[in-house]
Parts: sequence; structure tokens; C-alpha cells
Amino acid sequence: MLDGIKAFFTNLLDTTEVDLDKTDPKQLAAAALMIEIATIDEHFDATEIQALVKELQRQFELESETLHQLIDIARRESDQSTSLYQFTRCVNDEFSHEEKFDLLIGMWRIAYADGNLDKYEEYMVRRVTDLIHVSHSDFIRAKKVAQDQFLPSS
Repeated sequence: MLDGIKAFFTNLLDTTEVDLDKTDPKQLAAAALMIEIATIDEHFDATEIQALVKELQRQFELESETLHQLIDIARRESDQSTSLYQFTRCVNDEFSHEEKFDLLIGMWRIAYADGNLDKYEEYMVRRVTDLIHVSHSDFIRAKKVAQDQFLPSS
């Protein structure tokens, strides 16, 4: 499984060189925050990769090549970043409240994609929620939207 993930990112790195200056900052910030959720529990598997791709496609309606370049750049930026500040600052500057809420739903969907909500994933979504100035009630509402999709009803 880990080899498949490595191969996925190796293929991304082998594509044409991408230009950070041409990347939409809103898309980059959202992708980097979603990657943080997908990788925080150190179990970045195929289902989380698929969820990441699906969420970025849903939110930004990107062509496949552009989407993969965005993920590659966001992964690099996320790896090199020492804090979430550069990404959450962009979200605060550029996103409407509705876009922030949609971002949280996407983060929750990625966290639930593997069928297991890790405590670190939940902590990271909560932390981002606070940093992008979204209310606790919207945090819970976004979580519920994702839960309804991934968890069976009781």
C-alpha cells in the first residue's frame, strides 16, 4: 500500500515542472490544509488520496493535470511549512464564510475517508476551524455533513 502511495507522488513529481507563481493561492491554501488532514495520522492511504482529489475537484472544478499539479505543489509547500499560518491567512483573506465552511466539510470528508477518525485528524480540523475564524456550531455542522456521508446511520 505504501509503495502505491509513493508511486502516486513520484508520478506527480515526474510531470512537467510546475510554477508556484501560476498557482491560485486559494486553491493552494485549501489543498495544503487538506493534505495536512490526510497526512496528520501518518496513514496516507489510497482512500485518503481519492478523497483529497475528489474534494479539490468538487471545490475548484479543475482539469486532471491542473489538479495533480496543485496537489504536488501543495504537498511540497505543506512539507516545507513550519506552521499553518500561511495557509490559514490566505483562507481568512480570500475565502467567504461559505467557502470556509465548504473547506471544513472537505477536511472532514478526508478525515473520514478511511473509515476511522483519528484524534489527530479531529484536532487538526478543530485547530484550522479556530484559525480561520469559523464558529464552533459550524465546525459541528460541517462534521455532521461528512459523518452522514461516511458513517452508517444508527
